Amino acid sequence: MSHLIFADSLSRLGTESAFMVLARASKLAAEGREIINLGIGQPDFQTPEHIVEAGIKALRDGHHGYTPANGLPVLREAVAADLHHRHGAEVNPDNVVVVPGGKPTMFFAVLMFGQPGTEIMYPNPGFPIYESVIKYSGATPVPIRLREENGFAFSAEEVLGQITDRTRLIIINSPANPTGGVTPREEIDKLVAGLMEHPQVALLSDEIYSQMLYHGQEHVSLLQYPEIRDRLILLDGWSKTYAMTGWRLGFAVWPDAAVDHVTRLCINDHSCVNAAAQYAGLAALTGPQDAVRDMVAEFDSRRAVIVAALNDLPGVRCSDPGGAFYAFPNIEGTGMSAMEAQNRFLDEAGVATVAGTSFGAMGEDYLRFSYANSEANIRKAIDRIGAIL
Repeated sequence: MSHLIFADSLSRLGTESAFMVLARASKLAAEGREIINLGIGQPDFQTPEHIVEAGIKALRDGHHGYTPANGLPVLREAVAADLHHRHGAEVNPDNVVVVPGGKPTMFFAVLMFGQPGTEIMYPNPGFPIYESVIKYSGATPVPIRLREENGFAFSAEEVLGQITDRTRLIIINSPANPTGGVTPREEIDKLVAGLMEHPQVALLSDEIYSQMLYHGQEHVSLLQYPEIRDRLILLDGWSKTYAMTGWRLGFAVWPDAAVDHVTRLCINDHSCVNAAAQYAGLAALTGPQDAVRDMVAEFDSRRAVIVAALNDLPGVRCSDPGGAFYAFPNIEGTGMSAMEAQNRFLDEAGVATVAGTSFGAMGEDYLRFSYANSEANIRKAIDRIGAIL
C-alpha cells in the first residue's frame, strides 16, 4: 500500500472540460447511443493532402532526429514571412519559438511571470487553461469579464482599471474561445495606449483563431503595435487554421528579453518538436491556402445556420459570433444552470455541448456549441434540444 505525498500545487491545476464531455459522449456512443458532438473544439476536416504528404516525405527523407529546441530555422523563417504577409509586421525569425501546440506557450508565459504575490489577468469566460495554469503558478488570477452586450469583446477601460503594482501579465484572446467574440481595433488601441503607463506588464495575445473571421470582421494583431513589441508574446499555430490538432504544432513570437528563458523551458520540457510535423507545418505556410479559405467559408455557412436555429429555441438567445467556430448562447430563459443544460442535452438529447462554467465562473447561463460539425448534424442537434425545451 503506497503512501505517496503529492505536491500541494497539483490541487490547483484544473482541466479542459471539453475533453471530459468528449469522454462521456464517447462512452454513450460505445453503448449504442447516437451522439452528435458539438462539444469538442477541433475542425471536422482532414489536414490538407499536400501537408500530409510533406510530413510523410520528411519521414522517408530521414528526418528522424532532434531539431533545434526553438524549431527548424527554415520553419521559423516561414513563420516570420507569414506573419509579415498577414499582419504587415516585421518579425525576426530568432524571436519565433516552435512548440507542440498552443498550450506550451500559455504554460511557459505564465510560469515566467506568475508566482505567489503576483497577479495575472485572463479572459472570463475564456479558455480554461489560462486560469488553471495561473493558479498552478501561485499567482492570483484576475478575471477580465467578457460581456454579451459587448459582443464578448473586452473593455480596455476595465482591463486598465484592474492593473495593480502586482500585475505581471495580461492574457487576451481574439477571436475568442468559447464566445467567438472579436475585439475591435478601438479597444485594442486604448489598451495599448494605457499600457504605456505600466511598463512592467507583459501581454500574451492568443491569436490562434486569427484566420477564422466572419461578416467582415477584422483581426487586429498585437504585432501591429511597435510600442509594445518589447513585452508582447504572440501565440498562434497550425491546429485550427490547417485542421492539424493532432500534429501538435504551434508557435509564438517572444520579446528579445524572453527568448533565452523560453528556449531553456523548451529544453527542460520537451527538447524539441518532432521533425516531421515541422516539415508538414512548413508546407502548410508555404503551399496553397485554398483549403483554409474553403474551411472558413464552410464554417461561416454553419455559423449562420446554428445562430438562427439557437435563436428560435424557447428561452435561448444567441449573439452572432465574429470569429472562431463557437456559438455561445445565453440559456438563462430555460431555467436551467449551464451544467444542468449540458448534462440534460447529452443524456436526454444525445447532443454534446460544454457548460459555460467550464470556461470560468462568468460563463454561468451560457453553453458553448462548436459548429465544427456538418450542417445536417447541427440542424438535427438543435431539433433534439428543441424537443426537450
